[in-house]
Amino acid sequence: MINVTVFRNQQADYIGFKFAGHAGYADPGYDIVCAGVSAIVINTINSIEEFTDVKFSVGLDEKSGLIDFRLEEPVTEQTQLLIKSLILGIEGIKKDYNGDYITLKFKEV
Repeated sequence: MINVTVFRNQQADYIGFKFAGHAGYADPGYDIVCAGVSAIVINTINSIEEFTDVKFSVGLDEKSGLIDFRLEEPVTEQTQLLIKSLILGIEGIKKDYNGDYITLKFKEV
């Protein structure tokens, strides 16, 4: 199961996200759920880096499937849009696979 937590501040701005685990849909290397989620997450991080000037930190552990992304500066409209796009993609994959491989929650920090 891929456990997704999206972090918000008190103003309801998205300030980060954490992905942990593996979908378990298929054997490693053939798991299209993990591949889809990974592509969306990495593209979001790369897009924030390429198209904004916002500083962030990323923690990675490939073996456990951990990606922990946190914005380090005040949020911008651009970062909000990119994180909203990430959420939309994750919700789509979750729906397509009946919610069996992904959990998605939001947490105020």
